Amino acid sequence: MAGAPTVASLFAQRVIIGVGDMAVSNNPQVILSTYALGSCIGVIAYDSVSKVGGILHLMLPDSTISPDKAAKQPAMFANTGLPLLFRAMAGLKAERHRVRLFVAGGAGMLSGSDPFKIGERNTAVTLDFLKQNGMNVNYQEVGGSINRTVHLEVGTGSVGLKTPLGNGSFSLAS
Repeated sequence: MAGAPTVASLFAQRVIIGVGDMAVSNNPQVILSTYALGSCIGVIAYDSVSKVGGILHLMLPDSTISPDKAAKQPAMFANTGLPLLFRAMAGLKAERHRVRLFVAGGAGMLSGSDPFKIGERNTAVTLDFLKQNGMNVNYQEVGGSINRTVHLEVGTGSVGLKTPLGNGSFSLAS
């Protein structure tokens, strides 16, 4: 029967990552999802050997604007959230040199000129951090003026990308 759910999909658990939050998992039944990445950045990371995946939905580039907030919610900021993501994945036996990455978001969401350029700044800080730490971005869907939603199937490394312009999918498994 066309469109019938698979057995695996019936038992899948969806974990929703909100703005300024993060989740990692090594449970093959988990689907990590984050919605409406506008100027925010979604960092989707996957180690296909240990089958560990994670999503960080960061909101701002630098925590120095609010150290108290960064202490309570480090995933909100690029400079505190990115190290947190990779430490959490290492705690589940992911190895940094095996992690494949997808970066999405960083859009300019304000109509007209954006004096703060949060999307551009989030993108630049994120990509710079990853480069400085010897990590290659395998896929990216950044900039523009559209929002993006992403889903990571932890068991397979399959990534789904949804935008107002269409949907796509690819695999972060090596």
